[in-house]
Amino acid sequence: MSVQSELEASVKVAEWQQTYYASDSGIQSGATTLRDDLSTEYSGRKYIVTTTTEAAGGSESPTELEAQVSLTRAQRVRAAMFPETLVEGEAVLSTQTDPAQQSNVQRLAEPSQLLKTAIVHLINYQDDAELATRAIPELTKLLGDDDQVVVNKAAMIVNQLTRKEASRRVLMQSPALITAVVHAMTAAGDMETARCTASVLHSLSHQREGLLAIFKSGGVASLVSMLSSPMESVLFYAITTLHNLLLHQEGAKMAVRLADGLQRMVPLLKKSNPKFLAITTDCLQLLSYGHQESKLIILANGGPEGLVYIMRHYNYEKLLWTTSRVLKVLSVCPSNKPAIVETGGMQALGQHLIGSSQRLIQNCLWTLRNLSDAATKQEGLDGLLQVLVRQLGFDDVNMLTCATGLLSNLTCNNSRNKTLVTQFGGVEVLIQAVLRGGEKEDVAEPAVCALRHLTSRHADAELAQNAVRLHYGIPAVVKLLGQPYYWPVVKATVGLIRNLALCPANQAPLREAGAIPRLVNLLLKAHQDSQRHASSTQQLYQDGVRMEEIVEGCTGALHILARDPINRGEISSMQTIPLFVQLLYAYIENIKRVSAGVLCELALDKHSAELIDAEGASAPLMELLHSSNEGIATYAAAVLFRISEDKSSDYRKRVSVELTHSLFKHDPAAWEMAHSVVPLDPGYLADELDGSYPAYGYNDMTLDTLPLDPNMHEHFIPEMTYDPRHAYPEPL
Repeated sequence: MSVQSELEASVKVAEWQQTYYASDSGIQSGATTLRDDLSTEYSGRKYIVTTTTEAAGGSESPTELEAQVSLTRAQRVRAAMFPETLVEGEAVLSTQTDPAQQSNVQRLAEPSQLLKTAIVHLINYQDDAELATRAIPELTKLLGDDDQVVVNKAAMIVNQLTRKEASRRVLMQSPALITAVVHAMTAAGDMETARCTASVLHSLSHQREGLLAIFKSGGVASLVSMLSSPMESVLFYAITTLHNLLLHQEGAKMAVRLADGLQRMVPLLKKSNPKFLAITTDCLQLLSYGHQESKLIILANGGPEGLVYIMRHYNYEKLLWTTSRVLKVLSVCPSNKPAIVETGGMQALGQHLIGSSQRLIQNCLWTLRNLSDAATKQEGLDGLLQVLVRQLGFDDVNMLTCATGLLSNLTCNNSRNKTLVTQFGGVEVLIQAVLRGGEKEDVAEPAVCALRHLTSRHADAELAQNAVRLHYGIPAVVKLLGQPYYWPVVKATVGLIRNLALCPANQAPLREAGAIPRLVNLLLKAHQDSQRHASSTQQLYQDGVRMEEIVEGCTGALHILARDPINRGEISSMQTIPLFVQLLYAYIENIKRVSAGVLCELALDKHSAELIDAEGASAPLMELLHSSNEGIATYAAAVLFRISEDKSSDYRKRVSVELTHSLFKHDPAAWEMAHSVVPLDPGYLADELDGSYPAYGYNDMTLDTLPLDPNMHEHFIPEMTYDPRHAYPEPL
C-alpha cells in the first residue's frame, strides 16, 4: 500500500510540472514559492541541482537525487557552522548554481562563525579571570619572597597574566598584588625581574583603573628610580608608564616632581631613540607647563642645550613637535629665555619654519616670538629674517601675529637686522599685513612697530621711509589714528608718522592723508585725560599706555611735520599754540622738550612767533634756559631769540645776556659764534638738535621688556620690544 502511494505522488509531481506554472511545487524538493517582484503573477523560482553522483550501477534517478539533497541539508549547515567536524576528504553536496550568488546556508556561515568565536572567547575570558583570581594570593606571597629566583619566576607569571584582558582586569583590582609588584621592582637585584615588573606596570597603565592602582601603591617614585636603569626596555616601560600617569592620573605631576623626576628625565635627552625622546620631551612639557619651579629645574640640569640639540639634529616630526612644545613653555621663563637664545635656539627653531607640518611651524613661530625680545643682539639670523618676511604673505592670523611680532623685536636697536629686512622687501609686506589685519590689534601693533623701527637709525632708513609712500602705506597708517582708539596701536603709529615725516617727500602725502588734524585731536584728548587725573597720584593708563606718552608722541610728530611751511601754517591755524605753551609747564621733562621743539619750528613764521609771545611763553622759556637738559635749554633759547627779533633793543639785550649766561657761561666766545650763525639758517638749529640729543622715551619700562643700549641716543621713541602682555603665555 505504501509503495503504491509513493508512485502516485511521483505521478502527481510530474503532472504539476507540465501545467502552466512549469516549476517545482516544492512538495518533494523543499524549494519555496516566492513572489516575483517583476511580475504581478506568482511564480516559483527554479532551483536545479547540477551536482550528480555516479553509483556503481550507473546514474541516479532525479527522485533519488532530490532525496539526497534533502538528506544533506543538515550536513551543509553543520559544515558551515562547525567546519572542524568534517572528516578530511569528505565532500558536502552543494546547492549553489551561480558562483556569484551565495546560497542561504553560505550566507549564514560567516555570522555563525563570528557567534561561535564570541562564545569561545567568553568561555576563555571567564577561564582567564578565574585563573587569575585563584593565582593572585599565591603570586602576591611569592613576589615578597627572599629568594630572588622565586621573585623572578613570580614576576614572569604576573607579566604573562597581564597580556590577557580578563586576567589583567582582575590584577588591577588587587592593591596587594600591585604593591608587591612595585616593591619587587624597587628591590630587584637582576635586570630580568626589573624588566618583568616594569612591563607589568606598563600593561596596567593603559586603563584608568590600573593608573589609579599604580598611583595609590606608591609606584610613581619607583618608576622614577627606574629612569636610571641601564636596560633600554626598563627605561622604555618606566617613561611610558610615567607618561600615561602624567596624562590621565590626577596628582601624578606633583608626585613625579617630589620624586625628583625632572632631575632624572632631563639627562635622558642625550638618548638617541627618537620615539623614546618624543615621550620624554612630552613628559617635560606636562611637568613644566604652568610651574615655574619645574622650568628652573630643567634649566639647572641643562635642559635648554639638550632641547636645542634635538631641534638641530633630528627630523622625526613628532619628536620635533613635542620638543618645540617644551621650548614654547620655557620661552616665557625669564631665566630660560636667554639660555635658549645663547645655545642657538633661534637658529634651530628657524630651521623648521619651512615644511609640511603646520603644527610644528606654528609652535616654532610662537616660541621664536616669545624668545625674540632676548635676541635683539643675536647674530646669524639672516635666514630667519628672510623666512619671516615670506611668512607675512600668508593670510593665517596666527602666523601674521607671530611673524610681525618677531620682526618688531628682532629689528629693535639692531641696525643690521633693519637693513636686511628692508632689503628683503619687508616694508611692502608689513604694509600689506597692516592692510589685511589692521582691525586686529595683535597684527597691527607689531606690524606698525616693525615699520617704525625700519624707518629710523640705519643705513637704509630713508629708503624705508620712501618705500612706505611708494607702496601706498601712508593712508593706511594714518587711518590707524581713527576711532575707536586702541592705544598701543595709536602710540606705535604716532612714532611711525614722526619717522616718515623726516623724509621731505612724505610731508605733503601725510598732510593730504589728514595726519595733522588727527594728531592734534589725539593730542587734545590725551592732554585732557591726563589733566583730569593730574590730581591723582596714580598715572592714567589706557590699554597699558600712559596718556602722557601720547601727548609726548603727538607733539613730537607735529614738531617734525612743522618743518614743512604749509604744514606749519596748518598746525598754527588749529589753535595749537596755547596748548604748546601750556605744555612748557609740564612736570615731565620730555614733554617740555618736545613742546619747546615744536614752538621753535612754529616761531619761524612771524605771525606764529607773535602768537607765541602773546600767550606769555617768554616766562616759562626763560626758566627753561636754566634746564639741566641741554636739548630743552637750546630749544628755549632758539624760541626766545626768534620772538625777540621784533622787540626793542633793550629787550633783545636782556634776552641776549640771559642766553649768554645760561648757555655759554663757560665759553663766551661760543655764544658770539652762535649768535652770528643762527640767523643765517633758521632751520639749522632744529635739524641739528634732532640728531644730537637723546629723545624722549618711556622710562618706566622694565629692562626685560626694553632691551636698550644705555649709551645709545634715540631719535624719537626708544624702540621697544613687542609688548610682553601679548607674548604667548603658555602653550595650549
